[in-house]
Amino acid sequence: MNLPVDMSTTLGSAWFPTPIFTASGCASSGKELAQFFPLNHIGAVVTKSVMSKPRHGRPTPRMAETPSGMLNSIGLQGPGIDSFLAHDVPWLLNQKSRVIVSIAGETVEEYSTLARKLRSVSGISAVEVNISCPNVENRGLVFACDPDASRRVIDGVRKTIGGEIPIIAKLSPDVTDLPSIARGVVDAGADCLALINTVLGMVINIDSMKPHLGGKTGGLSGPAIKPIAVRAIYQVHAALPKVPILGMGGVASGRDALELILAGASGVSVGTASFGNPNAIIQIQNELRELLAARGFATLQQAIGFAHREEMP
Repeated sequence: MNLPVDMSTTLGSAWFPTPIFTASGCASSGKELAQFFPLNHIGAVVTKSVMSKPRHGRPTPRMAETPSGMLNSIGLQGPGIDSFLAHDVPWLLNQKSRVIVSIAGETVEEYSTLARKLRSVSGISAVEVNISCPNVENRGLVFACDPDASRRVIDGVRKTIGGEIPIIAKLSPDVTDLPSIARGVVDAGADCLALINTVLGMVINIDSMKPHLGGKTGGLSGPAIKPIAVRAIYQVHAALPKVPILGMGGVASGRDALELILAGASGVSVGTASFGNPNAIIQIQNELRELLAARGFATLQQAIGFAHREEMP
Protein backbone atom coordinates (compact mmCIF):
# COMPACT_ATOMS: atom_id res chain seq x y z
CA MET A 1 0.00 0.00 0.00
CA ASN A 2 1.35 3.42 -0.97
CA LEU A 3 1.67 6.04 1.75
CA PRO A 4 0.20 9.53 1.21
CA VAL A 5 2.45 11.89 -0.72
CA ASP A 6 3.16 15.42 0.54
CA MET A 7 2.34 17.35 -2.63
CA SER A 8 3.21 20.81 -1.31
CA THR A 9 5.67 23.05 -3.10
CA THR A 10 7.16 26.53 -2.90
CA LEU A 11 7.89 29.20 -5.49
CA GLY A 12 10.13 31.73 -3.82
CA SER A 13 8.56 32.51 -0.45
CA ALA A 14 5.08 31.38 -1.57
CA TRP A 15 3.78 27.99 -0.38
CA PHE A 16 1.20 25.94 -2.29
CA PRO A 17 -0.54 22.73 -1.15
CA THR A 18 -0.21 21.12 -4.59
CA PRO A 19 2.07 21.76 -7.58
CA ILE A 20 -0.62 21.95 -10.28
CA PHE A 21 -1.67 25.42 -11.50
CA THR A 22 -3.65 26.90 -14.35
CA ALA A 23 -1.63 28.38 -17.20
CA SER A 24 -1.94 32.08 -17.85
CA GLY A 25 -4.36 32.88 -20.65
CA CYS A 26 -6.11 29.52 -20.68
CA ALA A 27 -8.69 30.08 -17.93
CA SER A 28 -8.95 33.88 -17.82
CA SER A 29 -9.39 34.58 -14.10
CA GLY A 30 -10.79 31.18 -13.23
CA LYS A 31 -14.54 31.72 -13.46
CA GLU A 32 -14.92 29.32 -16.38
CA LEU A 33 -13.27 26.47 -14.48
CA ALA A 34 -14.95 27.22 -11.14
CA GLN A 35 -18.14 25.51 -12.34
CA PHE A 36 -16.25 22.21 -12.64
CA PHE A 37 -14.19 22.10 -9.43
CA PRO A 38 -13.36 24.34 -6.42
CA LEU A 39 -10.46 26.57 -7.39
CA ASN A 40 -8.87 26.18 -3.95
CA HIS A 41 -8.35 22.45 -4.69
CA ILE A 42 -5.45 23.25 -7.05
CA GLY A 43 -2.15 24.97 -6.39
CA ALA A 44 -3.15 28.39 -7.73
CA VAL A 45 -4.91 30.23 -10.51
CA VAL A 46 -2.41 32.03 -12.75
CA THR A 47 -4.46 34.82 -14.30
CA LYS A 48 -4.46 35.89 -17.93
CA SER A 49 -1.73 38.50 -18.43
CA VAL A 50 -3.14 41.95 -17.72
CA MET A 51 -1.88 45.27 -19.06
CA SER A 52 -2.34 48.89 -17.96
CA LYS A 53 -5.23 49.69 -20.29
CA PRO A 54 -8.06 47.59 -21.76
CA ARG A 55 -7.11 45.80 -24.99
CA HIS A 56 -9.34 44.42 -27.73
CA GLY A 57 -6.67 42.00 -28.92
CA ARG A 58 -5.75 40.95 -32.43
CA PRO A 59 -8.02 40.51 -35.47
CA THR A 60 -9.86 37.24 -36.08
CA PRO A 61 -9.37 34.37 -36.76
CA ARG A 62 -7.40 34.03 -33.52
CA MET A 63 -7.04 30.28 -33.16
CA ALA A 64 -6.18 27.28 -35.31
CA GLU A 65 -5.92 23.59 -34.53
CA THR A 66 -2.60 22.02 -35.49
CA PRO A 67 -1.31 18.43 -35.30
CA SER A 68 -1.07 17.66 -31.54
CA GLY A 69 -1.49 21.32 -30.69
CA MET A 70 -3.17 24.67 -31.07
CA LEU A 71 -2.05 28.01 -32.46
CA ASN A 72 -3.40 31.17 -30.85
CA SER A 73 -3.04 34.86 -31.58
CA ILE A 74 -5.28 36.51 -29.00
CA GLY A 75 -3.16 39.63 -28.53
CA LEU A 76 -3.49 39.97 -24.74
CA GLN A 77 -7.14 41.00 -24.85
CA GLY A 78 -8.19 42.11 -21.39
CA PRO A 79 -9.95 44.62 -19.16
CA GLY A 80 -6.90 46.56 -17.97
CA ILE A 81 -5.35 46.53 -14.51
CA ASP A 82 -7.87 48.79 -12.74
CA SER A 83 -10.92 46.73 -13.67
CA PHE A 84 -8.99 43.52 -13.05
CA LEU A 85 -8.07 44.56 -9.50
CA ALA A 86 -11.60 45.80 -8.81
CA HIS A 87 -13.42 42.66 -9.97
CA ASP A 88 -11.30 39.60 -10.80
CA VAL A 89 -8.89 39.46 -7.88
CA PRO A 90 -11.58 39.98 -5.18
CA TRP A 91 -13.68 37.23 -6.79
CA LEU A 92 -10.76 34.79 -6.78
CA LEU A 93 -9.86 35.56 -3.17
CA ASN A 94 -13.50 35.07 -2.22
CA GLN A 95 -13.23 31.56 -3.68
CA LYS A 96 -10.31 30.94 -1.27
CA SER A 97 -8.12 30.46 -4.33
CA ARG A 98 -4.41 31.18 -4.29
CA VAL A 99 -3.70 33.81 -6.93
CA ILE A 100 -0.69 34.45 -9.15
CA VAL A 101 -1.23 37.65 -11.14
CA SER A 102 0.36 37.71 -14.58
CA ILE A 103 1.34 41.12 -15.96
CA ALA A 104 2.47 42.16 -19.43
CA GLY A 105 3.66 45.46 -20.86
CA GLU A 106 4.81 47.18 -24.02
CA THR A 107 7.52 49.18 -22.24
CA VAL A 108 9.78 48.72 -19.23
CA GLU A 109 7.89 51.56 -17.54
CA GLU A 110 4.51 49.85 -18.04
CA TYR A 111 5.67 46.80 -16.11
CA SER A 112 6.78 49.02 -13.23
CA THR A 113 3.43 50.85 -13.28
CA LEU A 114 1.58 47.54 -13.07
CA ALA A 115 3.82 46.40 -10.22
CA ARG A 116 3.11 49.63 -8.33
CA LYS A 117 -0.64 48.96 -8.51
CA LEU A 118 -0.16 45.41 -7.21
CA ARG A 119 1.83 46.53 -4.16
CA SER A 120 -1.28 47.58 -2.27
CA VAL A 121 -3.27 44.41 -3.04
CA SER A 122 -3.28 41.86 -0.23
CA GLY A 123 -3.75 38.14 -0.78
CA ILE A 124 -1.68 37.71 -3.95
CA SER A 125 0.72 34.75 -3.75
CA ALA A 126 3.09 35.84 -6.53
CA VAL A 127 3.42 37.97 -9.67
CA GLU A 128 4.21 36.40 -13.02
CA VAL A 129 6.05 38.89 -15.21
CA ASN A 130 5.26 37.88 -18.78
CA ILE A 131 8.23 39.21 -20.72
CA SER A 132 7.48 36.89 -23.64
CA CYS A 133 5.30 39.45 -25.41
CA PRO A 134 6.01 42.10 -28.12
CA ASN A 135 8.30 44.93 -27.13
CA VAL A 136 7.24 48.03 -29.06
CA GLU A 137 10.36 49.87 -27.93
CA ASN A 138 12.49 47.46 -29.90
CA ARG A 139 10.83 46.89 -33.30
CA GLY A 140 8.43 44.23 -32.12
CA LEU A 141 11.03 41.96 -30.55
CA VAL A 142 10.18 39.99 -27.42
CA PHE A 143 11.66 41.23 -24.13
CA ALA A 144 12.63 37.67 -23.16
CA CYS A 145 14.70 37.31 -26.35
CA ASP A 146 16.84 40.31 -25.39
CA PRO A 147 19.07 39.73 -22.33
CA ASP A 148 19.39 43.42 -21.48
CA ALA A 149 15.71 44.27 -21.95
CA SER A 150 14.56 41.28 -19.91
CA ARG A 151 16.87 42.24 -17.04
CA ARG A 152 15.63 45.84 -17.09
CA VAL A 153 12.00 44.74 -16.86
CA ILE A 154 12.61 42.43 -13.90
CA ASP A 155 14.83 44.97 -12.16
CA GLY A 156 12.12 47.63 -12.50
CA VAL A 157 9.41 45.33 -11.15
CA ARG A 158 11.58 44.21 -8.24
CA LYS A 159 12.46 47.76 -7.22
CA THR A 160 8.81 48.80 -7.46
CA ILE A 161 7.08 45.87 -5.81
CA GLY A 162 9.58 45.33 -3.01
CA GLY A 163 10.82 42.06 -1.61
CA GLU A 164 7.70 40.50 -0.13
CA ILE A 165 5.90 39.21 -3.24
CA PRO A 166 7.75 36.53 -5.26
CA ILE A 167 8.45 37.43 -8.89
CA ILE A 168 8.10 34.72 -11.55
CA ALA A 169 9.76 35.63 -14.87
CA LYS A 170 8.00 33.97 -17.82
CA LEU A 171 10.51 33.18 -20.54
CA SER A 172 10.30 32.36 -24.24
CA PRO A 173 11.82 29.16 -25.70
CA ASP A 174 12.56 31.06 -28.94
CA VAL A 175 16.15 31.88 -27.96
CA THR A 176 19.51 30.23 -28.58
CA ASP A 177 20.83 30.35 -25.00
CA LEU A 178 17.94 30.05 -22.55
CA PRO A 179 20.09 29.46 -19.42
CA SER A 180 21.88 32.78 -19.93
CA ILE A 181 18.56 34.67 -20.24
CA ALA A 182 17.37 32.85 -17.11
CA ARG A 183 20.51 33.74 -15.18
CA GLY A 184 20.15 37.38 -16.16
CA VAL A 185 16.57 37.74 -14.88
CA VAL A 186 17.41 35.91 -11.65
CA ASP A 187 20.35 38.27 -11.09
CA ALA A 188 17.92 41.17 -11.70
CA GLY A 189 15.57 39.97 -8.96
CA ALA A 190 13.37 37.11 -10.22
CA ASP A 191 12.65 34.47 -7.56
CA CYS A 192 11.29 31.88 -9.98
CA LEU A 193 11.11 31.12 -13.71
CA ALA A 194 8.09 30.10 -15.80
CA LEU A 195 9.13 27.78 -18.65
CA ILE A 196 8.00 27.71 -21.36
CA ASN A 197 5.75 30.17 -23.09
CA THR A 198 4.25 29.17 -26.42
CA VAL A 199 6.48 28.57 -29.46
CA LEU A 200 6.10 30.98 -32.38
CA GLY A 201 4.34 29.35 -35.32
CA MET A 202 2.16 29.91 -38.37
CA VAL A 203 -0.58 28.17 -40.36
CA ILE A 204 -1.33 28.81 -44.03
CA ASN A 205 -4.92 28.26 -45.20
CA ILE A 206 -4.52 26.36 -48.48
CA ASP A 207 -7.97 27.43 -49.71
CA SER A 208 -7.38 31.16 -49.34
CA MET A 209 -3.63 30.59 -49.73
CA LYS A 210 -3.09 33.23 -47.02
CA PRO A 211 -2.02 33.04 -43.35
CA HIS A 212 -4.94 31.55 -41.38
CA LEU A 213 -4.59 33.77 -38.31
CA GLY A 214 -5.59 37.41 -38.45
CA GLY A 215 -2.30 38.27 -36.75
CA LYS A 216 -0.40 35.97 -39.18
CA THR A 217 1.81 34.33 -36.52
CA GLY A 218 0.72 32.85 -33.19
CA GLY A 219 1.80 30.85 -30.19
CA LEU A 220 1.89 27.05 -30.50
CA SER A 221 0.74 25.14 -27.42
CA GLY A 222 -0.37 21.58 -26.66
CA PRO A 223 1.37 18.17 -26.68
CA ALA A 224 3.52 19.07 -29.70
CA ILE A 225 5.69 21.41 -27.58
CA LYS A 226 6.16 19.19 -24.51
CA PRO A 227 9.62 17.90 -25.57
CA ILE A 228 10.74 21.53 -25.97
CA ALA A 229 9.46 22.31 -22.48
CA VAL A 230 11.25 19.29 -20.98
CA ARG A 231 14.50 20.29 -22.66
CA ALA A 232 14.23 23.91 -21.54
CA ILE A 233 13.41 23.01 -17.93
CA TYR A 234 16.21 20.42 -17.80
CA GLN A 235 18.80 22.86 -19.17
CA VAL A 236 17.82 25.73 -16.89
CA HIS A 237 17.60 23.53 -13.79
CA ALA A 238 21.09 22.18 -14.56
CA ALA A 239 22.42 25.74 -14.77
CA LEU A 240 20.40 27.16 -11.84
CA PRO A 241 19.51 24.21 -9.58
CA LYS A 242 18.36 26.37 -6.65
CA VAL A 243 15.93 28.51 -8.67
CA PRO A 244 12.34 27.17 -8.68
CA ILE A 245 10.74 26.60 -12.07
CA LEU A 246 7.03 26.69 -12.87
CA GLY A 247 6.93 24.30 -15.82
CA MET A 248 4.38 24.28 -18.63
CA GLY A 249 4.00 23.21 -22.22
CA GLY A 250 1.86 20.34 -23.49
CA VAL A 251 0.92 18.81 -20.14
CA ALA A 252 -2.17 16.60 -20.62
CA SER A 253 -1.65 13.84 -18.04
CA GLY A 254 -0.01 13.06 -14.72
CA ARG A 255 2.81 11.39 -16.64
CA ASP A 256 3.46 14.64 -18.51
CA ALA A 257 3.49 16.60 -15.25
CA LEU A 258 5.90 14.14 -13.64
CA GLU A 259 8.22 14.40 -16.64
CA LEU A 260 8.50 18.18 -16.17
CA ILE A 261 9.04 17.75 -12.42
CA LEU A 262 11.79 15.16 -12.94
CA ALA A 263 13.42 17.63 -15.35
CA GLY A 264 13.46 20.27 -12.61
CA ALA A 265 10.04 21.92 -12.29
CA SER A 266 8.74 22.73 -8.79
CA GLY A 267 5.22 23.28 -10.14
CA VAL A 268 3.33 22.59 -13.36
CA SER A 269 0.79 24.76 -15.19
CA VAL A 270 -1.93 23.17 -17.31
CA GLY A 271 -3.37 25.15 -20.20
CA THR A 272 -4.49 23.77 -23.55
CA ALA A 273 -5.63 20.43 -22.03
CA SER A 274 -8.40 22.29 -20.17
CA PHE A 275 -10.06 23.35 -23.43
CA GLY A 276 -10.90 19.75 -24.29
CA ASN A 277 -11.45 18.60 -20.71
CA PRO A 278 -12.33 21.24 -18.09
CA ASN A 279 -11.49 18.73 -15.33
CA ALA A 280 -8.01 18.07 -16.74
CA ILE A 281 -6.22 19.96 -13.95
CA ILE A 282 -7.84 17.87 -11.19
CA GLN A 283 -7.26 14.62 -13.08
CA ILE A 284 -3.61 15.48 -13.72
CA GLN A 285 -3.16 16.35 -10.04
CA ASN A 286 -4.63 13.00 -8.93
CA GLU A 287 -2.60 11.03 -11.48
CA LEU A 288 0.59 12.79 -10.41
CA ARG A 289 -0.01 11.89 -6.76
CA GLU A 290 -0.45 8.22 -7.69
CA LEU A 291 2.64 8.20 -9.90
CA LEU A 292 4.81 9.72 -7.18
CA ALA A 293 3.58 7.19 -4.63
CA ALA A 294 4.13 4.27 -7.01
CA ARG A 295 7.75 5.35 -7.48
CA GLY A 296 8.44 5.57 -3.75
CA PHE A 297 8.44 9.34 -3.34
CA ALA A 298 7.12 10.48 0.05
CA THR A 299 7.14 14.12 -1.03
CA LEU A 300 6.97 16.06 -4.26
CA GLN A 301 10.20 17.80 -3.27
CA GLN A 302 12.11 14.51 -3.58
CA ALA A 303 11.10 14.21 -7.24
CA ILE A 304 12.03 17.73 -8.36
CA GLY A 305 15.01 17.48 -10.72
CA PHE A 306 15.42 13.76 -10.05
CA ALA A 307 16.42 13.12 -13.66
CA HIS A 308 19.66 14.98 -12.87
CA ARG A 309 20.60 12.51 -10.10
CA GLU A 310 22.04 9.02 -10.22
CA GLU A 311 20.44 7.37 -7.16
CA MET A 312 16.90 5.99 -6.93
CA PRO A 313 14.49 7.17 -4.19
